[in-house]
Amino acid sequence: MNQDVIFQTLGTLSGKSIGVVTLNIEKALNSLNLGMVQAMTKQLLAWQQDNDIAFVVLDGAGEKAFCAGGDVRAIYHASRANPQSMTQEACDFFSEEYQLDYLLHQYGKPVLVWGDGIVMGGGLGLMAGGSHRVLTERSRIAMPEITIGLYPDVGGSYFLNRMPGKTGLFLGLTAYNMTAADAHYVGLGNHFLSSDDKEPLFDAIAEVSWSDDVALNHLQLSDLLNSMQENATASMGDSLLAQYQVEIDQLMSGEIEEVHHQISSLDTELDWLKRAQKTALAGSPLSWFLIFAQASIGKDKTLAECFKWELGISVNCCSYGDFCEGIRALLIDKDRNPQWRFPHASDVTPEAVTQLLTSPWNNDNHPLKDM
Repeated sequence: MNQDVIFQTLGTLSGKSIGVVTLNIEKALNSLNLGMVQAMTKQLLAWQQDNDIAFVVLDGAGEKAFCAGGDVRAIYHASRANPQSMTQEACDFFSEEYQLDYLLHQYGKPVLVWGDGIVMGGGLGLMAGGSHRVLTERSRIAMPEITIGLYPDVGGSYFLNRMPGKTGLFLGLTAYNMTAADAHYVGLGNHFLSSDDKEPLFDAIAEVSWSDDVALNHLQLSDLLNSMQENATASMGDSLLAQYQVEIDQLMSGEIEEVHHQISSLDTELDWLKRAQKTALAGSPLSWFLIFAQASIGKDKTLAECFKWELGISVNCCSYGDFCEGIRALLIDKDRNPQWRFPHASDVTPEAVTQLLTSPWNNDNHPLKDM
């Protein structure tokens, strides 16, 4: 029987080992379920304390995706069965997923993420936590939560607000599919290799003199990736986000009503911008307000505070928001015709937004209080 996630250790000539995590549901584009999250957390904690493990690699099975997000069907069914109330399924999945993401960010030892193929939603949460985030010519990276009545969670409140200009807001509202060059420009990736460099990379890793010195291991891994990048057969190309930064900033400037008008009235011949426009206007109007609230945080919150903030909103989206309808339209009935709670952004009431932004917990009983 295939395991949803596979753990291996690779020996090196230095005597140190490399821990390798492979997400292993290729037919579901390696989407995360709760069991995978729990297994990864347990194994990563063990490797973190194991002096024989120099660093960790995260990879996805197959050639299509590293990880296309979270498998949220269980949350959907629980939320449909218990309308207007917080379910244990939603609370457990999001809280344990965010704790795993936070563990990666705080891991200490190097974490190399092989971001080949599709990296979306929950997959981007894993990738953002890596110290060495490798992009390839096949990388397609996005935060498409607006299409299912959510918002860019998994730490998006932290990393989107640290991108150039208004790029983070643009990515959240439009679900724009980033290339490797785009992801490198906004800081989601920090290395580039050809997709066929994976085996040579593992071969080269085995030759390095890894040690107990964590800082040195970070440096040696960076040096290895940089030297391989110089000889990569594929090209990262140019970033449209970088090229059109001024236009993106103008499009995203103003309050929600202004930005909605600017996107609605946008007349462009650029195909990528037309797709972004269409996705934004078809997305959940409630999600628009959540994404603007997220952008208003700026750089004020710590990473831990961002995850705590997100958990309250994520479970509320399942209880009172558009999440169930978004999942129904995309994954259950697959009619791709969601009937959002509010037809238009101008119809959204302040009370509905406040309800979503009000955490079910206080600091003392928050599931992530120890983060």
